[in-house]
Amino acid sequence: MADLVTRAKWDKAARNFDLMAGGGAEARWKPFKQKLFANMQGRILFLALGTGLDIPTFPPGQDITAIDISPKMLAQAAPRIAAYDGTIRAEVMDVHEMTFAPDSFDQVFTSCTFCSVPRPVEGLKALLRVLKPGGELFMFEHTGSRYLPFKPMMDLMTVLSRRMGPDMNRTTVDNVRKAGFRITEVENVFLDVVKTIKAVKPQA
Repeated sequence: MADLVTRAKWDKAARNFDLMAGGGAEARWKPFKQKLFANMQGRILFLALGTGLDIPTFPPGQDITAIDISPKMLAQAAPRIAAYDGTIRAEVMDVHEMTFAPDSFDQVFTSCTFCSVPRPVEGLKALLRVLKPGGELFMFEHTGSRYLPFKPMMDLMTVLSRRMGPDMNRTTVDNVRKAGFRITEVENVFLDVVKTIKAVKPQA
């Protein structure tokens, strides 16, 4: 059954999402995203596309399947999808209910996504299923912090933030391991809050 609560939350956010998430934040993280996305090759799954703010940081000429739970987000993304120098097939889909066959993709990319997936370990297990053995996971994510004073602050902020958007205190690196991936690299971009995570699906 589709997660209608989560879909409704992001449909509601779609109209003003670029105003809230674009601008300075995108400019700040752009070089880090470009560096991560430069790894794109083969058949790629991108979760979740949102309004397409990440598309200008994709390398050209890629074959990308992109999903998002929110149809209104993808409607906002349409001009950026059309402008991309490559192929992006965008579908409305919940990561927990993906219809792709096992071992469908060479790589999966996420960008500030697993702060918002309601059941993150289950969502990561779903990505593991659709990756080929030896396939790669590349993530640009903001997570919770292990350090004072940030940890209690982010725990408190999450009580409010999850109603409108993301959780601020996710333990995403641990969740990737719990889902069955082998982590190959974690790089802190800003403190231990914004980071890139690289992992692989173990060979059978």
